[in-house]
Amino acid sequence: MVLPRISKISCTLESLTVYSLITRKGIMGMLDAALRKLFRSPEKDPSHRKPTRLLATPSHAAIADFDIPSGTSSSSSSSSASSLSSSSTFWRSPTPSIWSPRRYIPSKFRKNISKRQIGVLLCLLLTLLIWIIPPPRTWSRRILHVNVPHHITNPYQVFRPIAEAAKKHSSDPQRWLEHNSNNKYALPSRSGIFNTISPYRHGTTKPRAALISLVRNSELEGIVQSMTQLEFHWNRKYHYPWVFFNDEPFSNEFKVGALTRVVPPFTDVSQAATQNRTSSKIYYEVVPKDHWSLPDWIDEGRFMNSLEYLGAIGVGKGWMISYRHMCRWNSGFFYRHPRLKDFDWYWRVEPDVHFFCDIDYDVFRFMRDNNMKYGFNMNILDDARSFPSLWSRTRSFINAHPELIHPEAELDWLLDARNSGDYNNCQFFSNFEVGDLNFFRGQANEQYFNWLDRGGGFYYERFGDAPIHTLSVAMFAPKREIWFFRDIGYQHDINRHCPPDSAHRCSCEPTPIDENFYRLVPLESPQKKPDDTCIRQFLGGPWLETKPGWSQEGERMFGGDGYHGYELTGLEG
Repeated sequence: MVLPRISKISCTLESLTVYSLITRKGIMGMLDAALRKLFRSPEKDPSHRKPTRLLATPSHAAIADFDIPSGTSSSSSSSSASSLSSSSTFWRSPTPSIWSPRRYIPSKFRKNISKRQIGVLLCLLLTLLIWIIPPPRTWSRRILHVNVPHHITNPYQVFRPIAEAAKKHSSDPQRWLEHNSNNKYALPSRSGIFNTISPYRHGTTKPRAALISLVRNSELEGIVQSMTQLEFHWNRKYHYPWVFFNDEPFSNEFKVGALTRVVPPFTDVSQAATQNRTSSKIYYEVVPKDHWSLPDWIDEGRFMNSLEYLGAIGVGKGWMISYRHMCRWNSGFFYRHPRLKDFDWYWRVEPDVHFFCDIDYDVFRFMRDNNMKYGFNMNILDDARSFPSLWSRTRSFINAHPELIHPEAELDWLLDARNSGDYNNCQFFSNFEVGDLNFFRGQANEQYFNWLDRGGGFYYERFGDAPIHTLSVAMFAPKREIWFFRDIGYQHDINRHCPPDSAHRCSCEPTPIDENFYRLVPLESPQKKPDDTCIRQFLGGPWLETKPGWSQEGERMFGGDGYHGYELTGLEG
């Protein structure tokens, strides 16, 4: 009985050694077999072999070690033979159970689903999880500190108003720009489902925002220019949709470039169509008729007299009926349009404007993450003859609804102390504006617009959307939630803005901060002008400091305009 026991132990060690070799060499084979099962039938696979039940087979050398010595009886021989037989039985093991996802499928469905279908489904689910589940925070991008020439200033230089008491919980826009620029949230240049899923990979959702424009069919060339430049410098990386509004249906030529008029030979009008200028979604909407017509409470005779009078004294576009409708719609109706109910943010784009600079961050995400309500690019003087009763009506609204005024509202920078505290006619140039649609939909702004609209100022005078938006955000939002986009180069007609030290990303000459102060109100105009430029009054602090010995009156005596004595010009490095 000693020999059979020894044979069992030796052969067991031999089988374990062979089993370990089979296990190591079989890993790749198992993977290969799994792929074959997924993509082709095993019966048609010439390399397919049925799995053996034996985990190991004893070698001839191992069996020779157990030769029975001569002279033993036949009974001993038969006994050892039976021992060897029992040993071979010992080496055999039951067929190992193979894991299969089919065991987790209800039995009534197993016959209808193949292993290949299950495998493909699992691969698709795994791919979807990889796209949707955000990566760990440790995988987030690190800020790369790049050495730039000495003459280039901080690309994220911020011009913020000097607040009397900054709140501890308020956001830090400059820090946000440092951590989220360099096109961190740019989307791949492809369309489809991946543009929707990709933002989740950064751990935050993409803002519900759109680029909007009120434009006529006849302004196709102008809007194509604006689209082309903004797409090139920014939106081709972020793929925000465009929404076009018109008081009449858009033509096919405007949409897709269909020829509806005679053009010179070899002119490719199709390339001028709006749909050929962006890979983003485009919506073409018509302004409701009641938003683009004379209200029933307006006296038409008085309105016609106003058109004649403002045209005679030279107020810009004061004789145009459509311009009054446009100002009214931009002031209080655009955010009510049904198309914009699915959006929270907007960027207004006008025809025939220029964008000069590459923008390497998501403007809408910046506004949302920093709790901004309104963003502007120029703060300039407006022609007071357009809205002589605007401030008196605004003051009466404040007296009637003091509860709607924000507790941290700052109106001092809009009031002229030398002119009885009246409105100084400063405005955010609304041809460029980025705003929070929910702010304009709020109760305070809605009641303010309705108050002005009922007074008839859009038709008896020429109330503009720029001063109305300016007064609205000043009354109903703290100044820290209004943002000056100094880093975006922009031009509309004669008004041009270009940031300093920006030759590496802008195609424009830098402009001083006061460049456009009275472009709309000539210096020779009798209109009273404030002591300081509009943007300096908004920013406050060091922007109001003047050079020693300088005086405004002294400069004007020598033919100056009285606004060149400031310490800071906005072009500093």
